[in-house]
Amino acid sequence: MKYLLLFPVASLILIGTLAISLWALYKDESLIERFILHPYGMIRRKEYYRIFSHAFIHADMWHLLFNMFSFYSFAFVLESYLGHTKFFLVYFGSILASVYTCILKNKTNPVYRSLGASGGVSGVIFSFILFQPLAGLGIMFIPIPIPAFVFGFLYLAYSYYSANNQYDNINHEAHFYGAVAGLVLTAVFEPNVVPHFIQVISK
Repeated sequence: MKYLLLFPVASLILIGTLAISLWALYKDESLIERFILHPYGMIRRKEYYRIFSHAFIHADMWHLLFNMFSFYSFAFVLESYLGHTKFFLVYFGSILASVYTCILKNKTNPVYRSLGASGGVSGVIFSFILFQPLAGLGIMFIPIPIPAFVFGFLYLAYSYYSANNQYDNINHEAHFYGAVAGLVLTAVFEPNVVPHFIQVISK
C-alpha cells in the first residue's frame, strides 16, 4: 500500500503487467492473440490498442520475471525523480517508440508478431541512467557492477548490432529504440539532467 501511494504509476504498471501476463499464460491463452503486436492484422482491423497492449503480455514466465524485475529495480526510483505524469509519459512513450519501426517494416508481413514490456523497461532504465550515470549495474557473466553509463553504451551497441544481424527471436530493435526514447523524453522533460549527466561522467 505504501508503494501504491508513493509511486502509483509504477505500482499499477507492475501489478497490471503481472496480473494480465499471468492470466494470459495460465488462464486464458487467447488473450495473447488478442493483445500481441501484429502489425499486419492491427492495421487492417484498426486494432491500434495493440501498440500498448502487447507490453502487458509475455511469452513465458522467465520473460515476464526478467522484465518485471528490471522494471521494479528502476521504476520506483525514477518515478520519484520525474513525478507521476512524466514517468507515465516516459514509459508509454518508450513503448510507442520501440515498436514504431517494427510496425512500418512489418505492416505487410502476416507472420510477424511481438510481445513483452522490454521497450518500456529499456526506456525506464535509460532514463534512470541520465540521473544516476555512475550507479553500479550488473551484466551477466561480469562478476562486478559497471557504471550505468558504460552499461548503457554496451547495451545500445549490442542491441543495434543484434537488430541488424538478427539471429534469435528477441526484438532487439524494440530494445534499442525504447532505450533511445527513454533518453530523449527524459531530456525533454528534464533539460537540466543532460548537463548533470555530462558533468558527472566527466569528473
